Amino acid sequence: MELNNLKPAKGATHHDKRIGRGAGSGHGGYSTRGNKGAQSRSGYSRKLGFEGGQMPLQRRLPKFGFTNLKRVEYKPINLSTLEELAAKKELTAVNFETLVAAGFVSTGDRVKILGNGTLSKALAVTAHAFSKSAEAAITAAGGSVEKL
Repeated sequence: MELNNLKPAKGATHHDKRIGRGAGSGHGGYSTRGNKGAQSRSGYSRKLGFEGGQMPLQRRLPKFGFTNLKRVEYKPINLSTLEELAAKKELTAVNFETLVAAGFVSTGDRVKILGNGTLSKALAVTAHAFSKSAEAAITAAGGSVEKL
């Protein structure tokens, strides 16, 4: 076997349907598009969510609620997560860069420390926001809290 006599396995390839190439092709005439209507015309492209003229779902459902454009999204990190991270890497301070390096948050995120879990040693924690319980637990363990 050489490169000049390689060919695909039997049945692995097929010819494309050649549309609009005359009556003998079997796909002449209307070229598989049917008689009339938008789909038979050139330049037609179905819009996203189009349901054949039926009222689309996004227009049938009622609108409700309010979207606050100034909402600030925080990535929650629990005290138990900080405890594990500090124990694994033997840290005395946990800041945003540490959390990014550990893979808990991305660089564009804002971090809020939540009070789920306990701290066994003093940690200097730097984050964008803290819950009251988390702040109390960190200071009770002898650590410090700094907001970015």
